[in-house]
Amino acid sequence: MCVCFGRCPVFCVAVSSALSCPVVGFSGSRSVVPAVLGSVLSGLPVGAVVLVGCARGVDGAVRASVPGCRVFRVSGSGRSAFAGRSVRFVRALAAEGGVLFSFPGRACPAGLVPSADSRSCFCGLGSGSWASLALALGLGVPCCVWLPAGVSVPADWGLISVGSGWWVSLPF
Repeated sequence: MCVCFGRCPVFCVAVSSALSCPVVGFSGSRSVVPAVLGSVLSGLPVGAVVLVGCARGVDGAVRASVPGCRVFRVSGSGRSAFAGRSVRFVRALAAEGGVLFSFPGRACPAGLVPSADSRSCFCGLGSGSWASLALALGLGVPCCVWLPAGVSVPADWGLISVGSGWWVSLPF
């Protein structure tokens, strides 16, 4: 299903290519669920394997919309348990050749950069969404990122704006 809705061809190709992937992961804000998430979920192909975390917000909306999705749960307590859940999620996505759809609710914390080293990404800067995205990019996972108005991706992250709040990593 095309989720382009009359948007630019680059946007259409990027998001449609991402949605054609047989394994799709979702990550994002615990407090804000963007309306665009529903459009993305409606574009998932039948039989897609969907990976998601156990948090409220974006994770909760995905779990409610996709019966049978694979949920990564926190085991243990404290911030390190949440980071561990996110690291397991991103590593599984990378191992299965999946694509990540990320919906951070705010700007990236200063000093965070993409890395294949999970300790560099989950270093206490305060945003699991951005840390997960940093690890995914570091591991070479293709990523589609939607950001609210006024928020942009740090210049050195290698993501390209395709319009309507969407940013993508290449190649797809």
